[in-house]
Amino acid sequence: MRTIRPIPPLRPPAWLVQSAAEVGGLSVALITSGVWRSAGPAQLVRIERALRTWGQSMAALGVIAAIRYPERPAVISGDDVMTYAELDRRCERIAAGMQAQYGIVAGSKVAVLCRNHRGFLEATLAASRIGADVLFVNTEFAPPQLQAVLERHRPDLLVHDEEFTPPADLPAVLSASAGLRSAGAGTDEDSRGPRSLHDLARSGGPAAPAPDTAGHITILTSGTTGTPKAAPRVPTAVGLAGLTGSALSRFGLRAGEPMVVCPPLFHGLGLLTSMLALFLGSPLVLRPRFDAATLLADVEATRAGAIVAVPVMLRRILDLGPDATAQHDLRSLRAVISGASQLGAPLAERFIERFGPVLCDAYGSSEVGIATIATSADLLAAPGTVGRPCLGSTIRILDDQDRTVPTGTTGRIFAGGGLVFGGYSDGSSKTVVDGRMSTGDLGHVDAAGRLFVDGREDDMIVSGGENVYPVEVEQCLAAHPAVAEAVVAGVPDDEFGQRLIAYVVLDSPATEDELLTHVKANLARYKTPRRIVVLDEFPRNATGKVLRGKLTPP
Repeated sequence: MRTIRPIPPLRPPAWLVQSAAEVGGLSVALITSGVWRSAGPAQLVRIERALRTWGQSMAALGVIAAIRYPERPAVISGDDVMTYAELDRRCERIAAGMQAQYGIVAGSKVAVLCRNHRGFLEATLAASRIGADVLFVNTEFAPPQLQAVLERHRPDLLVHDEEFTPPADLPAVLSASAGLRSAGAGTDEDSRGPRSLHDLARSGGPAAPAPDTAGHITILTSGTTGTPKAAPRVPTAVGLAGLTGSALSRFGLRAGEPMVVCPPLFHGLGLLTSMLALFLGSPLVLRPRFDAATLLADVEATRAGAIVAVPVMLRRILDLGPDATAQHDLRSLRAVISGASQLGAPLAERFIERFGPVLCDAYGSSEVGIATIATSADLLAAPGTVGRPCLGSTIRILDDQDRTVPTGTTGRIFAGGGLVFGGYSDGSSKTVVDGRMSTGDLGHVDAAGRLFVDGREDDMIVSGGENVYPVEVEQCLAAHPAVAEAVVAGVPDDEFGQRLIAYVVLDSPATEDELLTHVKANLARYKTPRRIVVLDEFPRNATGKVLRGKLTPP
C-alpha cells in the first residue's frame, strides 16, 4: 500500500504513518485529507487511540471528527443544529444503552429505517461503536416489501422514524425521530423503558466496550431488476484512501465546508458522501425530503461548498428557472456531485451553463462503490462520459470470453478497488474476473481513458438481428430541445423478434412524428423506435432511477 506523502515541511506524526500499515485505510485517508496538520499533541494522542480502538469503521470517523472539531456543526437540518462534540456524546450514550437495554453486542444486527436527519447518523455511529452490523433499509418500501426484508434479515433491533410502522414480531424497536427537535426537553421513557434514541442519549451508565473487529455496513441494492439484495462490506484501506483523495482532487471538496447531501443516506451515494463529510470534518446539511427551492436556500444559509444529488434533483433545480436561482447567493458552491443514475449529456450541459463548471458525475453501484468520476471538463469535452477511475480503482472492458476489448469497443464493464464488496449476504455474488467485479453495465473507454456507459447487459435489444443499446437512442431523444427525459425499451415482435418503444417526458410541445424524424436524422434506421409514448413523469425509486418494469407499452 502506497503512503501518500504531504508537501514538506508539513509531516504527519511517525505513529500515524506507521498506523497506515497497522490500522489500514482510515489512517491513509486522514493523512490524505490533512486532518492532522493543525492538531495539537493532545489531539494527536486521542486520534491515535481512536484509530486503534475502532479501526476501520464509521465509529472512528465520528469520534475523530469530534476530537478535531468539537464545536463545529456536524449536522444541520433547518433550525436543528448539532455539533460534532454533541453528536459524539449522544452516540456514546446511545451505544451504551443499546448494549445495556437491548443486548446489542459485536456481531448483532441493527436495522436503520430513517430518512435524512441526525437520527440516521446517531443510530449508525452508535451501533458501529459496539461492532454491530448495520442494515440500511429503504424508506420507500411498501409494507409488504418492508416485512419481507425484515423477515429475511431478522435484525436484533430496528431503529425507525415514527412515520413507519414496524412489524409486530421484531425483537426490539426504537424511534429515531422522537425528540429530534427537543434535545433538551422531557423524555419519552416510561415504565416500559426507553422507546427512542433520545431516551438512550439521555441515559447514563458505563460506555460500551470497544469491539475486537469492525461490524459490517450493509446496503440493499436498488431492486430495479428484481428483489433487493444485501451487499455487506467493511471499509478497506484502498477504498477509503482512494475515495478521499479523489474527492479532494476532482470534486474540489474542502475540509470543513458544509456538504448538502440530498440522496437517501441508506443508498450508496448518500452513505459514501456522508462518510466523506465525516472524514473532512464537514457539516452535513440534511433534509428528510428533497425540495429544490429549500436546497438552494440551505446552500446560501450554510455557505455550503458541495451538493450531492441524483440527476432528477438537478432537473428540479433547473426547473425553478434562472430568476429563482438568481435570488440565492451560491458563490460558496464549488462542487455539485451527481450519481446513482444516468446523468445524460443534455442535462449536464444545461446545468453547467446555468451554474458554471461545478458539476461532477460519479459512476458506480451498491456492489462496487464509486468507481469513476467525471469532472465538468470531462463532461464538456466528452459528452456522456462518466469519467476516469478513482484513485485505487481500475476499470476493464471485457468481451463474452473475458478478454479485454480494443479502445472504443463496447463490452462488459468490470471495476476493481477497495470499495468492491465481497458478495451478497445470501452467498451469491456478481461475476469476478481477475479481481474485478462486473457492474452489470455495458460500456466502452475512449482514447483518453474516459468511460462511457452504453446500457445494462440485460437491456440490450436485438431487433431484426441488430444489437441496439437503449442509452444511445435515449441520449439522441434527450438531445431534442422539446425532450426532458427519454427511456427506450424492447417489446416482443413477431417479425423482428423485438421492436423499440420510447417513452418521453416533454419540456415543450412536440409530435411523435417530429421526434421520430429527429432520431432517423441522427441514428441508423434500425435504431428508430416504432412508437413514442409521451408521459407526464416516469415512475422512480427513492434514488431517482426509472422503474422500467412499470412502463407499460400501449
